Amino acid sequence: MKQRSLDRLAELARGMLAHAYAPYSRFRVGAALESDSGEVFTGCNVENASYGLTICAERAAVARAVAEGHRRFRRLVIATESDAAVAPCGACCQVVAEFGGATEVFSFGNREQASWQLKDLIPHAFNRSQMTAGEMTAGDCRDGGP
Repeated sequence: MKQRSLDRLAELARGMLAHAYAPYSRFRVGAALESDSGEVFTGCNVENASYGLTICAERAAVARAVAEGHRRFRRLVIATESDAAVAPCGACCQVVAEFGGATEVFSFGNREQASWQLKDLIPHAFNRSQMTAGEMTAGDCRDGGP
């Protein structure tokens, strides 16, 4: 897919709400993640009775993008059915930050929308520069990292 307008990304994220599996919280989330090359990857939340195993929409989109060979992201758009725009959870921010902090984040609720820079949502993300050389070698990552 080529670069999409923000409205198109929001439409794709909203479309993923129909696929969300949220029988416990009933809080459905859809996401559209745009790579630096302009390709778009979507995801939805998948809840689990063992709550800690729940997969957020944002992380589902990241996993899909990485599985397709993408590791740099331009924009993340999330949509919910709540009236307010909601920020991604800390875990999702950390996962997206793994691939660079320059990502713009947009959230669309039914009545509100909001935007942030990822670095503002998670200003002190844990990253590989905080690990000592003895803890990780280039062979630990398939391609040496992002």
